[in-house]
Amino acid sequence: MIRVLVADDQALVRAGVRMLLQAAGGMEVVGEAEDGAEAVRLAHRHVPDVILMDLRMPRVDGLEAIRRVLAARPASRIVVLTTFAEDANVYAALRAGAVGFLVKDDEPERMVEAVRRAAAGEQLLAPSVLRRVVEGFLAAEEQATAPPPPGLTEREVEVLALVGTGLSNAEIAEELHVGVTTVKTHIAAAMEKLGLRNRIQAAVVAHRTGLVDASFRPVRRGPG
Repeated sequence: MIRVLVADDQALVRAGVRMLLQAAGGMEVVGEAEDGAEAVRLAHRHVPDVILMDLRMPRVDGLEAIRRVLAARPASRIVVLTTFAEDANVYAALRAGAVGFLVKDDEPERMVEAVRRAAAGEQLLAPSVLRRVVEGFLAAEEQATAPPPPGLTEREVEVLALVGTGLSNAEIAEELHVGVTTVKTHIAAAMEKLGLRNRIQAAVVAHRTGLVDASFRPVRRGPG
């Protein structure tokens, strides 16, 4: 059973999300918060597997709530739930450690799938969205291309590059002719070595270090 906390200042949205997730089966909404302060408090009390977090809420907004939740529990899986896909705060939220974002008018099935993938540690951005997010990060940081990540094995570098292209774990496994569990192990090892919180940050590193070209194709590199 996946335990979910829903944080949104609109009661109608919270009710809709609760009905949708519980009807899907295998999920339980363990709490509803109407602002960021309550979201932080309920996250501490219930320790949910996934938190769906709106960004624009009274008292404490979603961005600050994400920072507070992750400061206390770095392993929390937080998905931004926003009205506007172009919300500038989305980039700040992802940089703070959110694992993905959903737009409120997405198809219901996408939200259900996103919660399941978040609980499983999967990426939540379609390749087209990942491209926009990564480009936004790189443009904001204005950093020159850095050397390849040091301390990674050749296979970890290879997997990191494929994460940067937007492939899912299953797609990476098929590409490298290995099991999904093996892919997860390599990704986890690479992220730990690089001090990364999620796959979005890993994708940004892959681009910044030249493992992926401007067309989102992997550039084969050796170990650091």
